[in-house]
Amino acid sequence: MEEESNQKLDVALKCCHNPISGIWWFFAIAACVKLLLIPSYHSTDFEVHRHWLAITNSLPLSQWYLDETSPWTLDYPPFFAYFERFLSIFAKLVDPQIVDLQKGLNYNSNTVIYFQRITVIVSDLCLLYGVFRLTKNLDSKRRKSIWVLVIWSPMLMIVDHLHFQYNGFLLGILLISLSYLEEGNDLMGGFVFAVLLCFKHLFAVAAPVYFVYLLRHYCWGGILRGFRRLSAMGTVVVAVFVAAFGPFVYYGQIQQVISRMFPFGRGLCHAYWAPNFWVLYIILDKGLAFFFRKLGFNIQTPAASFTGGLVGDSSPFAVLPRIVPLTTFLMVLLALCPCLVQVWRNPQPRKITRWVAYAYMCGFLFGWHVHEKASLHFVIPLAIVAVQSMDDAKHYFMLSIVCCYSLFPLLYEGQEYPIKVLLLLLHSILMWLGFSALFQSGRAVKTSSLKRKELKTSSSSSAQGEEGFSIGLIEKCYLTGIIIVEIWGQFVHPLVLGDKFPFIPLMLISIYSTIGVVYSWIWQLKWIVRSVGS
Repeated sequence: MEEESNQKLDVALKCCHNPISGIWWFFAIAACVKLLLIPSYHSTDFEVHRHWLAITNSLPLSQWYLDETSPWTLDYPPFFAYFERFLSIFAKLVDPQIVDLQKGLNYNSNTVIYFQRITVIVSDLCLLYGVFRLTKNLDSKRRKSIWVLVIWSPMLMIVDHLHFQYNGFLLGILLISLSYLEEGNDLMGGFVFAVLLCFKHLFAVAAPVYFVYLLRHYCWGGILRGFRRLSAMGTVVVAVFVAAFGPFVYYGQIQQVISRMFPFGRGLCHAYWAPNFWVLYIILDKGLAFFFRKLGFNIQTPAASFTGGLVGDSSPFAVLPRIVPLTTFLMVLLALCPCLVQVWRNPQPRKITRWVAYAYMCGFLFGWHVHEKASLHFVIPLAIVAVQSMDDAKHYFMLSIVCCYSLFPLLYEGQEYPIKVLLLLLHSILMWLGFSALFQSGRAVKTSSLKRKELKTSSSSSAQGEEGFSIGLIEKCYLTGIIIVEIWGQFVHPLVLGDKFPFIPLMLISIYSTIGVVYSWIWQLKWIVRSVGS
């Protein structure tokens, strides 16, 4: 009997170390769904990236960040511009008009639609590799749960394969960096993160966490050793930034590149209001203005309105103090402080993914001109954390539904409505089934790299201790509220109010989603504060 048990354990360990065959099936199924979505709606971001193909193919490198042929000027860091240049080589072979800077403006043929959609699908191989690296040492149930949450993410489907962007590709680079850090390979982790920053600078919100972690975990300990490692890390990071920005320094354009990357004139909020702290701040300002006007005070409402629906400077307020970029920067840094303290005191590789996800949530909640799509920056990494415990799974279940629902206004055409609803429903069902199987089976193990004795102990303890997956009353009530908000905005509002107050459904989605995101942030902050001393 003992010999048979040992054989089963050997088989389990071998399966845990050979996850690559299964992950391709997950990717293939996702790719088939994405191919079916090709004819669907796409946003202006589609033309933005097509124009960037034309810029990088038609102009010399010295003109990339100077071109103003279209309103969609190049505003990503140089590595992404190089990426567009690489894609433009194939675009020109497929259809030369795709990369025609003058004639190709707003070019929308089937050729360019299929080409750009397929480039996003292919670039998701980077995400696949990142997920593979992070899950290769996990047991089968945890590994497959993460594959479902990330590779089949409805948020990535909506943002990348309908709305149109390359977030899966960029998040794949982030996951690769985190996988190296979790393995203890800090130099490679820092290198890959530096590469990511040169693809998209908005990922820099996690830079303080990376800096403190690498300084404490990699460089600290002995003057000579610390200096040698600090020099190695510094050399690697500087080399990456030189490769990215060096040519533009040579052409004397670095100031132009920086001004394109950080357009602070766009205002505090985006056109569609991301569900963050500033939604509550603006609503409070409008509520106070209304109250004081009722009391007879002469309160002027700013021209740049929260409900204007345009990208503009929404910083002026009627009652509350005006918010400037420095204010948001300081608030993000303040929110990060408890996390940075924990990172410094106890820099554990197994916690780095959680810390980085928390950093991106702080940036999302308190940052300047935050896009609603930026919720992907913390939802995807938290999928890795979700399988670690029942509490993490419960938290992720609610948060991922809230963040996915907050993206619904991106797809405002009627023909896409069944698609986004179906994606969210399937995601919720798969999450519930996956977490239920994970926490009810009693056989889940933490990692496949456990020794035989640890594997036996883990299996035995989990069989006795797991209670099954469920969510609390607060979470149930809140998720029920999402259904009510959606029914009002989609069906009741048009019947009752018609074309009056068209901003109300959007505003309700934003405010209600904000409550869920703030609740999640407080939950994560409490977890970090409790574990500071551990």
